[in-house]
Amino acid sequence: MASLAQSPYTKKQISAWLRGLLTIAWCDGDYDPQEQKLIADLTKDLAIDDQETSIYKSIEPEELADILGDDPTTGENFLRTAVLVAIADGIYSAPEAELLYQYSDALGLKIGALHSLEYTLCKLDEDHPQAQEMGNSAPLVSPPQPHPDLLHPLKDWLDGMEIHDPSLARFICKMIPPQCPFERDIKLFGHKVVHIPPLCKLNPLYEQLVGLRFRALSYLADDCKEDISEFI
Repeated sequence: MASLAQSPYTKKQISAWLRGLLTIAWCDGDYDPQEQKLIADLTKDLAIDDQETSIYKSIEPEELADILGDDPTTGENFLRTAVLVAIADGIYSAPEAELLYQYSDALGLKIGALHSLEYTLCKLDEDHPQAQEMGNSAPLVSPPQPHPDLLHPLKDWLDGMEIHDPSLARFICKMIPPQCPFERDIKLFGHKVVHIPPLCKLNPLYEQLVGLRFRALSYLADDCKEDISEFI
């Protein structure tokens, strides 16, 4: 897909950036066929040669830092997108948290706002009947909703990201759904037995996800002069 905007990043940097985001998305080790198809759909139009760049392979923190370089703004913007990928499904797990800190350390950045994210960290359900047998595969339990003031530093930091690359903008528009998903009623014999709330009620940072998606759409439409109808 041709774009009128000039990216400040090299093709190699964008490839490493996307590999980092996919490493975050896949750090639970679940590579089921449906997820692989989703990632293939997300990246097929990014004009990157998969065989050359091995975009589907995970990337170590040191390799990512070496390719992205020592510009702190680039590093911070990568971490912002990595956080949003980690929380996009409303579940923030210990493996995702550990990997984010590893990336942050490799990039030489100390982001205080990342500590606020720990208030949303999900823990293993130790009360599950088979918790000991399942080990790290036991279900995760979301923590109580933290007080809004505790997440203000993180929200402000995430809202500070600007979009300057069309490939990343398209990735964001595809990764973040256009509307609050997953809300539905489960019925049995015609009667509602449980209501699953929408993602926006589960994820305290959903507004930041929506805001980033809007900025990505605006960048593609206004700066790149691209048709964004497929993302709406």
